[in-house]
Amino acid sequence: MSEKPILLVEDNPDDVELTRLAFIDAKIANPLVVTRDGVEALDYLFARGEHADRDPQLMPSIVLLDLNLPRLDGREVLQAIRADPRTRALPVVVLTTSNEPFDIEAAYALGVNSYIRKPVDFQQFVGAVRQVGLYWLVLNQPQTS
Repeated sequence: MSEKPILLVEDNPDDVELTRLAFIDAKIANPLVVTRDGVEALDYLFARGEHADRDPQLMPSIVLLDLNLPRLDGREVLQAIRADPRTRALPVVVLTTSNEPFDIEAAYALGVNSYIRKPVDFQQFVGAVRQVGLYWLVLNQPQTS
């Protein structure tokens, strides 16, 4: 696999499909790995459970994280990512429908890199995905250690 994957943590199948289509439309070549809840996301990142056969050294280039997830919500996932030295520097972008000031403040307090409210309009969503891809996958210089 030449491109590092993008981890999408999203439980809504319609939003997963819209994100896939937006990535195709934005010509982002990175494979999209989808986990449907917070527990599965952490299992993927830490190569455990059904993802135990995954190489734990191959981290995604970015995590796109919904806040409202079953089993373990996005805030708890973000807290676990920031608490572990293996994932502490991993770029995490909250991609959610919530525009609540509490959610925004809580996400930044927990160490999110960016907070994006999902646009309702598909073309706006494609534009947002294109900008996320351009910044996080092309322009951003990730920490190497």
